[in-house]
Amino acid sequence: MNAVLTYLGNSDRRLSDRFADWSPPRWLRLWMLSATRLGDGWLWAFIALGLLAAGDYGVLAAASAACGLANGIMIALKRKFRRSRPCGQGINQFFQLVKADLSAFDGFSFPSGHTMNAFAIGTVLSRMHPSLLPVMAFMATSIAASRLVLRMHFLTDILAGAFLGVAIGGFVCRAFS
Repeated sequence: MNAVLTYLGNSDRRLSDRFADWSPPRWLRLWMLSATRLGDGWLWAFIALGLLAAGDYGVLAAASAACGLANGIMIALKRKFRRSRPCGQGINQFFQLVKADLSAFDGFSFPSGHTMNAFAIGTVLSRMHPSLLPVMAFMATSIAASRLVLRMHFLTDILAGAFLGVAIGGFVCRAFS
């Protein structure tokens, strides 16, 4: 088992190092920065206001429950694994190219909280309003990709966050049906 974890860790580091050497086009830097900022909570607050205004209280309650559960699980897992971020805690060189300041909420990367929330809330919204599936899939994937491209997380952090987020969203949908 240790050999598998060592292999995954080394693979994550190699991929992260490749992103460190890559200079993506400005439009991609701006898109990734925007996606990560939306994943900070702005997108979810906007959606919550929309659901509140529409009187869709059941979906609002389910999305809020998914968010709360995802954050609770994320905090517990980050405390347990205490995996450091690829870029450390400070400003990522990537952001200097777009003149943005970004520092992590914490020093730990596993799992990606942005990704967990995006997929948990996106799953709830998509299952309760199927017409939202393409938009939610695009947003969740963009937020997840931004965390990797901006070197805030390793690939396994994002994959675990996406898996856990979908599982949490599915669980909440079953609980609220």
